[in-house]
Amino acid sequence: MQQKIKRFYKTAAAAPAEAGGFAVLLDGRPLRTPVKTPLVVPVQALAEAVAAEWQGQGAEVDPQAMPLNALTCTAIDIVATHRRQVVDDLLGFGGHDLLCYWTDETGELLQRQQQSWQPLLDWAAAALGAPLRKTCGITSLDQPAASLAALRRAVEAHDDLALTGLAAAVKAAGSLVLGLALAGGRIDAAEAFALSQLDELYQAERWGEDAEAAKRLEALRLELESAAQFLDLVR
Repeated sequence: MQQKIKRFYKTAAAAPAEAGGFAVLLDGRPLRTPVKTPLVVPVQALAEAVAAEWQGQGAEVDPQAMPLNALTCTAIDIVATHRRQVVDDLLGFGGHDLLCYWTDETGELLQRQQQSWQPLLDWAAAALGAPLRKTCGITSLDQPAASLAALRRAVEAHDDLALTGLAAAVKAAGSLVLGLALAGGRIDAAEAFALSQLDELYQAERWGEDAEAAKRLEALRLELESAAQFLDLVR
């Protein structure tokens, strides 16, 4: 976790970069990523949103309170230089997607999965050309090669910025289908959160909410909101 630091600038603003795109300036000086690459993006709205995060800091700068800045740096420092690895990592989620593992008990939870998850699996089959098998319980399930190839094409269609937002959403939701649905506007962040935590939220309703679990869920909810905001900015 990055530590807070004393604020070292007065103003943050977005401005056109000399070589094209849009930079973030702190007191007129270009902001750089953790590996010292100039933070320059092709989308003005994103640069303005990152600048707003920096401008909104108080006497101390809290990196944890600047998720758009973090995602932008990730896009520049990691995704742009390790794109194939990022795509492969996301396909790992698709090969064992959360939405494909249903409860092996009859009852309300199974009904909720049927009502909530099945429409997204149907969407993946129709919109992405990726019909996925599902199973009951936790036994590992292999997916059709053609479906995995279709999911790869869907992931690779995203540019570096959008791929960064997609990756953040997938990792928070634990589901490539949910991440692609969020990136494609099929669902919003609140829906992605509810769908990804369907089992846990159901158990909390039955047995009560655990404080640590609630804290973890809130962190995941915020991660999905940030990913969705980032995706909206770079579309």
